Amino acid sequence: MTASFVRRLSAALVAFAFAPLALAHPEGHGAHDFVAGFAHPFTGIDHLLAMIAVGLWAVRLGRRAVWTLPIVFPLAMLIGAAAGANGIGLPAIEPMIAISVIVLGALVAAGMRMPVVASAVLVGVFAIFHGYAHAVEAPASTLGVYAAGFVSATVTLHVLGVAAGALLARQATPGAQVQVGRVAGSLIAVTGAVLLLF
Repeated sequence: MTASFVRRLSAALVAFAFAPLALAHPEGHGAHDFVAGFAHPFTGIDHLLAMIAVGLWAVRLGRRAVWTLPIVFPLAMLIGAAAGANGIGLPAIEPMIAISVIVLGALVAAGMRMPVVASAVLVGVFAIFHGYAHAVEAPASTLGVYAAGFVSATVTLHVLGVAAGALLARQATPGAQVQVGRVAGSLIAVTGAVLLLF
């Protein structure tokens, strides 16, 4: 991987991270079907970055994590969605989602390695809050099909993160991998901090 490619990739990450920082759950969201559920994670930078970060971090952790984390996150989202649908309150939903972006970004930036079970527990806790935020906007009568949509989108975003991480691992020198990981993770974490503050 050439230095010019690393610079271009870093510039693209900067442009992406500082796109409009809309939250994924505006007031009056019209959640009612699979398409709305699938679109929802793509409409807010908080969900989008957290889910891509899970994929990037999973690659760093190794083969078991590449399969485990993208399975645990959607399953835990469904637990959060069920809590929301049944009126079970969770504290600080929006701050916890922003914190998930900060922490996952920092883990990517640092190249932090953790046991797969510990990383799955961490990711699962964050996913509960993401699932809750998605579900509280859907009418109870259509929650099932809506949840199928946002879970499918979540898996898609994890796959994109894993694919990006795997491509980087295959084509970059170790030094370039570290450099791009630091840039990507730092931008994700900084975006989460902005979301937490505003």
